[in-house]
Order: sequence, then C-alpha cells, then structure tokens
Amino acid sequence: PPPRGRTMTPSSLQVREHGRPEARPVILVHGGPGTPGTMAPLARRLGGSFRVLEPYQRRSGAEPLTVARHVADLHEVVTRCCEGERPALVGHSWGAMLALAYGAAHPEQPGRIALIGCGTFDEAARARLQATRQGRMTAALRRRLEGLPEQIADPDQRLLAAGRLLLPVDSCDLVRADMAVADCDARGHHESWSDMLRLQEAGTYPAAFASIQAPVLMLHGADDPHPGEAIAASLRPHLRQLVYAEFPRCGHYPWLERRGGDALLARLGAWLRETPP
Repeated sequence: PPPRGRTMTPSSLQVREHGRPEARPVILVHGGPGTPGTMAPLARRLGGSFRVLEPYQRRSGAEPLTVARHVADLHEVVTRCCEGERPALVGHSWGAMLALAYGAAHPEQPGRIALIGCGTFDEAARARLQATRQGRMTAALRRRLEGLPEQIADPDQRLLAAGRLLLPVDSCDLVRADMAVADCDARGHHESWSDMLRLQEAGTYPAAFASIQAPVLMLHGADDPHPGEAIAASLRPHLRQLVYAEFPRCGHYPWLERRGGDALLARLGAWLRETPP
C-alpha cells in the first residue's frame, strides 16, 4: 500500500508509515546525512510483515544539527509512535551510526538494531573507503564530480547530483538507479557529519556503544566501498553481541541490487521476525 504521511509535533518531523498497523514496529533510519526518502523501497518490502516507520530526519535550521539533536528526534518517534513497544531500528550508512548512538543513549528502548552498510568510526576505515572509490572511478567521472560546484550553484542540488554520480561506484549490479531521495539538505549533511567526527575524535564513539543491550546485526555488501570487516572490527570491542554477515555481489544500497540485495533482505526479514529478546 502507499505510505501514509504523518507530521509529529513539536518537532514537526515527517514520519511515513508502511505495512501493517498491528504488526511489530520497525523504524528505518536513513543515511546521508541529509538524504531522506532513500529507504522507501526497503520500507515497502518490509511492510508485508511489519509496521514500518520511516522518519525524515530534521533539516538544518536556526541551530547547527548535532548527533544529540538527531537522537532526541528519534526518541520522540519511538515514544510517540510505538505505544510502549520496543521497536527494531534498521539504519543505513549514516543512519546505522545514528541507530547505534540512539541505542547507547536509550539502551532500554530498541528491541533490535540492524546496521546496513554501516559508516566508519576511524580514519583508517575512511581512508580505505576513499581509496576504493577512487580506484573505481574513471577520469571522466572524476572530472564530472570536480566540476559540480561550477555547474550547480544550489548546494542541495549539488549534493543530490554527487550522490547520483557515485551510486554506480558504490554498487555492484544495479537493477534500478533511483535512490528515491525526497529532499537533500547539504547544510544538514555537513553539520551532522562534522559533529559525528567531533564525537569520534573525542573518544565518545564507538566507546559509548558498550551500553547497548539489544542484539546487533551488521549486514554488509561485499562490493560496498565502506570496508565492512574493518568497521565491524572497530565495533566489536564495544559490542560483544555484534553479528556480522557479508553478502557477495552487493553494494552500499542493497535494495537497489540485482542479486545480493535479495539475500541480504531475506536475512534481515528473518532476523526481525525472531522472538524479541
């Protein structure tokens, strides 16, 4: 069925709902930061078995966006929309990092946390990510990316264009090339990511994840330039319950992939259907 939009107050976050209202709640935490809507295809696939909530993260505004602000917004979604139930959180990329930050701040709330294409928590992993991307780019693609500031004045549109150009680089065998981005927020992207880096440099993350009580499942495409095994290794000292699974012929956006995404999504659905701990 088509998603039902709902606006929450006082934060006025848009929360799109999919699937069965009476079923177990699953909250999808989109990546970016600043690229809402990208998880809608996954939300529709999970909606056959779950009540899926797809909140759009707060846009930039009068005050700089921080991880703490996003965590507080996510807590409002959990408390207002889940009616006392412990939802599963399924985060993608930056959203996976935010789901962990939420689990650390509110360890009693999430029933489960799944990480898809999780982002990086140290400079070494980020260097590997960039090296892999650079190795996959053609000279023509590099020129197109370098020319975006001159070609596109609007920073939001420029972020969207960069994401579209990088999608094949981050993927293996796309069945569709529409990331379904609803509305880019370049300023919010910069503010949110800068605060995450600040917290990593201060030693807050990933150390704070030791307080997470929920089971954590990390699902990673083998062709994702984000180095899955290295990211998992950085998390394991703080998340003893972490289970890691890697999927061949699958990139950073599994629900857009021809083959690997089906296996990954089958594993995710089965895990979400297990009896909550």
